[in-house]
Amino acid sequence: MELLFSLNVSYEAFLPYYQGLAEKVQVRDHHGRVLHINGKYFRPYLTPQGIQGQFKLVLNQDGNFKSLNKL
Repeated sequence: MELLFSLNVSYEAFLPYYQGLAEKVQVRDHHGRVLHINGKYFRPYLTPQGIQGQFKLVLNQDGNFKSLNKL
């Protein structure tokens, strides 16, 4: 299953997730579904400006994380 969503969060707002103090990032996909994604998967996309862009979350057949890619 592939889920598409946008994310726009500042560097300061994402720090608790980067540091492991907060765990799940809540986003809404393009179909309105609320997703809770472990913040560690966003670490490669963190810049000094934060995290901005379109993302694709891929889940396996059991609904577990497979990959997260910036589009």
